[in-house]
Amino acid sequence: MRKRRRRHNSQPSQDLESFLDILTCTIGIFILMIIIMTTQAVNQQEVTIVAKTEGENGVNKSKNPRYIECRSNGVILYPGEEFVSQENLNAPNSAVTKLIAEIQKNRDREYLIVAVRSNGIDTFKLVRNLVERAEIDIGYEPIDANWQLKIEETAVKP
Repeated sequence: MRKRRRRHNSQPSQDLESFLDILTCTIGIFILMIIIMTTQAVNQQEVTIVAKTEGENGVNKSKNPRYIECRSNGVILYPGEEFVSQENLNAPNSAVTKLIAEIQKNRDREYLIVAVRSNGIDTFKLVRNLVERAEIDIGYEPIDANWQLKIEETAVKP
């Protein structure tokens, strides 16, 4: 019978536990940074409303948009960001009534785009009734209550 010889490894073994501890901590820090950055990005969302042309016979192919934003307590008119409370929407001298009258006079060159916040649906219903009575073109875009709104002005060349 043959005897088995045991080989002894003369190299010292290396302990990698401390390296793995450092690596685990580094990965944990990266994950924490990713979570913080994504929550900040979600909380600071911004939306830009841009009027695009629609085909050859589209509504806004030859018209300039006018913008308003519906909130829970009223309407904001752009670009001047003038606020009109919900109670004053129907008033004859309110900025909303004047804006709708201007668009009605220029209905072949202008139309209305309404940004509707999730908490401004009741206000939008009031505005929509005013716009439908004036028989002007309207477009609307629902936006979240926390988003910051930016309006990109586009002008149609006559």
